[in-house]
Formats: sequence, structure tokens, C-alpha cells
Amino acid sequence: MLSLVIPLWQDALTLPRTVEGVQRLRAALPYAVEVVAVDDGSTDDTADAAERAGFHVVRQPHRGRGAAVRAGMLAASGLYRVLVDARWTIPPEQVQLLLPPALHGFDVAIASRNLPGASRRGEGLARRGASQAMARLVQAVVLPGVSDAHSGLMCLRAEAARSLFARTREDGGAVEVEVLALARAFGLEVREVPVDWQACAEQPTRGLREAPAMVTGLARVRARLAVGAYPPLRGGARAEPEPPHSVV
Repeated sequence: MLSLVIPLWQDALTLPRTVEGVQRLRAALPYAVEVVAVDDGSTDDTADAAERAGFHVVRQPHRGRGAAVRAGMLAASGLYRVLVDARWTIPPEQVQLLLPPALHGFDVAIASRNLPGASRRGEGLARRGASQAMARLVQAVVLPGVSDAHSGLMCLRAEAARSLFARTREDGGAVEVEVLALARAFGLEVREVPVDWQACAEQPTRGLREAPAMVTGLARVRARLAVGAYPPLRGGARAEPEPPHSVV
């Protein structure tokens, strides 16, 4: 079984698009798909709407995207656990690019908007410039060589998801960087996959608003890594064998 982890906050109006994307992915896959939607303390109809859609909903007080993603990854039960954006800025069918049989031998796979073969649509020059500046900052501070840590699509094997997210401390948007940094520090296999990405028209300035918190989050992650503040893996995160190609 595959688990989709979807962090939600004040997303009642977005839920129809979320549901449509889940349906498209389910139609494209030959196995069961579990949906774990984590409501991060919404005050609108988000959580109830997600339950009406048949999602498994985890409700928690408002703490931030990182806390919601962590709760979802630890509550999921699939052999692979995929973080997706509620707005499906990456086509649902492209989730398959981060799964067997398209991809093998990885612990963590992330979608990239910046690799050759990827595409980005719907961005203005200012927005793209800000996004690429953040990508360069992430590379310089924590993740050299990683082209795009914030596309909104990430896939982890179950054991890697449990091991890594149980050690994360970031409650905000830096959690994906933190997970990738931990995966590298622990010697796990991280892959990037080019995808097609469409900018979200509803939140054109979200990245700019979140940039200061992201910068401080990157600094905290780097500092923790420098002093060895994260508990080491015991027994590694490869104890769980990869399933046959036809089953996830």
C-alpha cells in the first residue's frame, strides 16, 4: 500500500482539487492508496471536508507545516509514504516517477523543478528569482548539490520515513530540508527526479512571506548537525526490504 500524506491548513476551498488529484492518482496505480490528511488547526471546514472525502484525518493544534508533515508520516502505514501538496502543483500521475518500477534503490526521493527535463509554469520573474535564490541558500547552508528541496513532492520508504521524521524538530517549512539533511548525514540514498510544476495562483507571495522563517530554520538545522544534536540511527533505516516491482 502507498500512503499519501497531505498537510492542510485553512484548505476547505482547496479540498475539491485535492480530492480530484487523489482520484487521478488512484486511477493510475494498480494498488491501494491510503490518504492521511493532517489538519493543522484549521478554523474553517477543512478537517470535516477531508473526512467527508474519505481521508484518514489527523487533527492537531496549529503548529506549522513541519509538525503536520511529521504527524502524517508517523501515522501512515504504507510501504512508501509520499508527501504531496494539497493543490497538486505537480500532476498526480507524476508521483509514479518517484516509485518503483520507475525508481529503485532509494531511501528518499524528491521532485525537482530545476533539473534538466523539468518544467516550471505560471511563475513571474520575481517569484522564480526568489525561489531560485532560496534553493541556492539551501545548497550553501545545508544541502550542497541538491537542486530543489521545496517542490512539495517527496517519497520515502516506510523505515526511512519513521527513522527520519521521528528525529525532526522543525515545525515550519524547513522540515523537508531537515529530513534531507538527516538522510545525508545518516548515509541514506537520496534521489532527485525532474517533474512538471505549475505555480499556485491562489498564493503567489507565500514563499516570500515564509522566507524569514525558512532562513532561521536552515540555521537551526545546520547548528544541530554541527553539534551532533540529532540521535543517531540504530540498526540503520534499510532494515525493511524493497517490495517487488509490481507491489508498493
